Amino acid sequence: MSKMTDFKNQTLQLLKKIDLPILVIVAFLLALFVLAAFTSVSITGLLNDSLVRIGMNGVLVLAMLPTIRAGIGPNFGLPFGIIGGLLGMLIVMQYQIVGPAGFFMAIIISILFNLAFGWVYAWLLDKVRGQEMMVETYVGYSVVAFMSIMWLLLPFSNPEMVWAIGGKGLRYTLTLQGYFDKVLNNFMNFKIIGNLYFPTGLMLFFAFMCYVVYLFFKTKIGLGIDLVGQNEMYAVSSGVKPRAARRNAVILSTVLAGIGIIAYAQSYGFVQLYQAPLFMTFPAVASILIGGASIKRASIANVVFGTVIFQTLLTVSLPVLSQVTRGDITEVLRLIVSNGMILYALTRAPKEAN
Repeated sequence: MSKMTDFKNQTLQLLKKIDLPILVIVAFLLALFVLAAFTSVSITGLLNDSLVRIGMNGVLVLAMLPTIRAGIGPNFGLPFGIIGGLLGMLIVMQYQIVGPAGFFMAIIISILFNLAFGWVYAWLLDKVRGQEMMVETYVGYSVVAFMSIMWLLLPFSNPEMVWAIGGKGLRYTLTLQGYFDKVLNNFMNFKIIGNLYFPTGLMLFFAFMCYVVYLFFKTKIGLGIDLVGQNEMYAVSSGVKPRAARRNAVILSTVLAGIGIIAYAQSYGFVQLYQAPLFMTFPAVASILIGGASIKRASIANVVFGTVIFQTLLTVSLPVLSQVTRGDITEVLRLIVSNGMILYALTRAPKEAN
């Protein structure tokens, strides 16, 4: 009886640590898979799409981690880093560097841009200390609006990239076919069962980036960021410079955002310009918060769990519910599911922050 009592107590303690809405979301996701078995929707197709979406969005969610751990909160200025990633891909396409070489060259160029962008971004956030999350949103919108003008003025000349009429200005959407389209997705992918394939390269890249960030937070710089996020006064007494620690966190987040959009684009097969970067921020923020993070504390586990739950639910819910309702309400369902999860994630009261 004592063992049974201990087991019940441990189970109750575990359930207390998990938010009820998250349990509801997981239960809803499992119910959708059961429902899919009674419709014409292919379960293997849903699993395929879910695995790909997890890998292609994972690094963008990971970009939230440094600023949260520095005490700044989620990085709502994610488009700042995304712009650096877009510039890296555009330069590679301009000089027609193809295959894995083009992919990794785009990452290198993106890192160089975002080291500079991140420093400027960190300097700006330092001037508005205490209002970072609000200012980040304005910065994201401002940089996207500014770059919408620059995409028309920058001297790119590749015929596949510019408008056919006039030969100037970049198109809204550029295909990566013939460059580095799905270079990660197709690397060492294998069939699990039936038509279910595992995108090995994409998942390995996501896992590698998580491991790099994990190792970073074991270094002196990473520990300094953690310490500032937990207790700034104690960090100062320990010899850590809070301003430098927050700057390092913002730069790392910006660099990760650039790498994340490159991984996303190669999987998607297209580079999206102009207003597209604005749509990447809130799903990334929602993913890490749904994964159990707060606006002050987060871990790699929160990144992985949140990405899996958010992207899988988004992938599975639309086709299954469309079959059940027998109507073309895919866009309405997408808005309800995605914005509903984002609303929950941004308004939840995390227990770990208490």
